[in-house]
Formats: sequence, structure tokens, C-alpha cells
Amino acid sequence: MSLSWMPREHGKKDHDRYGKEHWGTEAPCVVYEKKPIKDPKGNVVPNLYSAWITLNNPAQYNSYTTEMVKGVIAGFENSSTDREVVAVVFTGTGPFSFCTGGNTKEYSEYYSKRPEEYGAYMELFNNMVDAILMCKKPVICRVNGMRVAGGQEIGTACDITITSDLAIFGQAGPRHGSAPVGGSSDFLPWFLSIEDAMWNCVSCEMWSAYKMKAKNLVSKAVPVLKDDKGNWVRNPQIITDTYVKDGEIVYGEFKSGNELKEARAWVGEKMKKGEVDFSLLDAEVDKIIWTFANLFPGCLMMSIDGIRNKKKFFWDQAKNPNRHWLAANMMGEAFLGFGAFNTKKITNMDTIDFLKYRQLVTEGTLVDENFMEQVLGKPQK
Repeated sequence: MSLSWMPREHGKKDHDRYGKEHWGTEAPCVVYEKKPIKDPKGNVVPNLYSAWITLNNPAQYNSYTTEMVKGVIAGFENSSTDREVVAVVFTGTGPFSFCTGGNTKEYSEYYSKRPEEYGAYMELFNNMVDAILMCKKPVICRVNGMRVAGGQEIGTACDITITSDLAIFGQAGPRHGSAPVGGSSDFLPWFLSIEDAMWNCVSCEMWSAYKMKAKNLVSKAVPVLKDDKGNWVRNPQIITDTYVKDGEIVYGEFKSGNELKEARAWVGEKMKKGEVDFSLLDAEVDKIIWTFANLFPGCLMMSIDGIRNKKKFFWDQAKNPNRHWLAANMMGEAFLGFGAFNTKKITNMDTIDFLKYRQLVTEGTLVDENFMEQVLGKPQK
């Protein structure tokens, strides 16, 4: 018996939470774009898309401003309920950076010594991570360049990472006045060994894409440079062979001395000329999207949420206390750290004098403007 006699409403409801007010085309902004799904032969599949959320602030290494955070939230929220979207691709503009975290200029010149304002900003940041973890579409982090600090944190919130082999990964907080409690301290112990997670969070070392692949933080690293004959060249700055260093088997370490200097010069010249080719990176992204497109969407998302929930559990336990600590920290170490980084062109120093800072602390010195003047760099003529 047909159920055609039952009254039904026709058409589709609009579940978008945002309009286009938080997206743009002129930096700094977030660019939101839907790209048609293509089969392995390059044929467009009608009515199915991937949603691309692109951090577009290349002049500041795709650091996110307050308005850009809103753009990321809007992109993930709308993609989540868009029936046409199969998967989300989260990436950045240009060859240099996926994201280097929050906008240090904005942090230093506006948010420092305004803890309540920064607390409100961190509420937005938490909502951005939530939007990634709650998106009802799989999320691919397409790492086009360095993924550092808050960029590493929003990147590790994603489901799958495919990266340019020129990218570097790491944290910067303890060196520049913050802590990696916007996700890395929650997520990295799931990806890395507990001691690798510890060292990566606190040391501020930058690790190569190949090292991150060897340690299982990313799914794949691919070349993006070619030689003069058109052959793909793996990142020449990296020792790609496995070897023993200080009794430990390592992979993906940076070269040293003249070898590294020459490799950096060659890579820099290629990047300056705009000769970075992301076709292998995009091909890998397309393969993953095609796999997703050929799965039951409900079963796919249940499977993804089952994995995400492990990360989300620890994120949810810590995000609110961390928000308050980060706000309070804007009165002291963050003011100094972000201020030092923001004035490095004036002082030729991007950090404070850490030893002097510790010496003053041991003396019980009052943390006032005089204290801060003693540890910050001095303007250079």
C-alpha cells in the first residue's frame, strides 16, 4: 500500500546558522568555497561538493584574527548541515604556512593586559575547536606550509592530515608567553608517545613533516617542488634516511651546516619564484574525499565520531579552565612574550631575557613596569 495519501511538506529547510558575513576574499579573512567532487578520471559528480575553508592571511603566515575565528566557525557550522557537502578541507593560502596560530600583533597590541577581553576571545577560540570536532562531515587538514602553535592545535582537531613535505610542526607557547592548552595538550598524547607529546609541547622545537609522519601525527607527506627537469624533489633540507642519533633511531631530521644552508637557499628561491606545486597534495586530498563519497554517510560519521569522542573527552574537560588561565596570563607572561615577539623589528629580539626573568623572580622582585623593562629587549638604533 502506498503512503502517498499522507500529507508531507515539500522542499528543503535551510539549516545554515550563518550567512556570508564572516567570509571574504581580501586578506585577512577566511575564504569559504564549495568545489565539485570528481571521480578518479576527473569527471564532475553532480550536486556533490567538498567545502574548502581557507585561512587567508599570508602576510602574517595565516595567523587568525578575531574575525577570522568567526569565519572558521561559520564555515564548519554551515558545512556540517549542508547536504551537498561530502567532506571539509581545512587549509591556508600560499606555500609558506597553513597557520601559525593567533595573530600576535592583535594579541600584543589589543588583548595583552585586557584579560576579560582575551577571555571572550578564547571563548570564540574554544567554539572554533568545537566546530571542527562537532562537524558532521569528515575534516581533512591540507597542510600547505608550517603548522605551528594554535595552527597545530586546530590542525590536530581535524580527522586526517595530508601535508606538504616543506611544512614544519610544533608549538611556540612556552617561548612566547603562552601554553599549548588550546588543544595540543589534549590531542597530542593520542597521536604521539606521552614523552614525544611532552617534548613537542614544551620544547618549541620545530619537527619536519617526515618526522611527524614517522611518529604517526600525519597520514602522508608529499613533495611540492620539482627540479629543472620536472622531476619531483623531496624536501632537500631533510635527511630522509633512518639513522641512529644519540642511541635513538630517528627519521626526518634537518640537515646541518653548509648542507642545510644550501638546501634552504634552493628551497627559498623556488618559493620566491612561485614554483611550489601542490598537485600531489591535492591528488591525495581528492583520493580521500572520493573514498568518503563512496561510503554510507551515516555510518561514516558514526565511525568518525566514535574516534573523535576520545579526543573530545579530554578537550571538554580542560577547555573552560584553560580559557580562564589564558585570560589571566595576559596580565603577565603573555604580555611580555607577545610584546617581545611583536617588537622584534625594533629590538632585534623576539623573546624576553629568560635568565634575567628567572633571576628577578628568585629575588622576589615585584612584577611591575620596571621588572618588565629589565627583561624586554631595548630599541636598537
